[in-house]
Amino acid sequence: MLRLPEARDRPTIIDLYSSPDVGEYIGGAQSRDELERRISKEPRVGVGQFIVDRKGTMIGTVQIVRRDEDFAVRSTAGRVELGYLFLPEVWGQGYAREACAALLEWFAAEAPSERVMVPTQAGNVRAIRLAEWLGFVEVAREEAFGVEQWIGEHPGHSLSV
Repeated sequence: MLRLPEARDRPTIIDLYSSPDVGEYIGGAQSRDELERRISKEPRVGVGQFIVDRKGTMIGTVQIVRRDEDFAVRSTAGRVELGYLFLPEVWGQGYAREACAALLEWFAAEAPSERVMVPTQAGNVRAIRLAEWLGFVEVAREEAFGVEQWIGEHPGHSLSV
């Protein structure tokens, strides 16, 4: 289920961002102490940002956000981008595929003419495989954050899980 963030999600959000496995392709794990100080006890709720909930427990996040014009990945600067993070213990179980597909369906209804981008490190084979399954097509490769990035664009067609 996709739902809005709640205060009870804070510990799991800290677990996500401090995980070395999760951080491998997003610049590394963040300091747990720093996250404890920085992340508010009350959630910030943004349009297009959702918690992935399995049986009442947060297992990940999915979001569709518009990147700033000066974003480091130039191909997605100023564009709408799909992003997601999941706890390592649920990887490979289809939750990212199902949640991302649902989010793309929602966004297609909200903004049918808007194209969605997904950047990931070129070495992140699992993320590229998921993007391709979701219908993203490689449109560029570029250097950002010190590594090659794979950039996919979604054609905006309907998905079925």
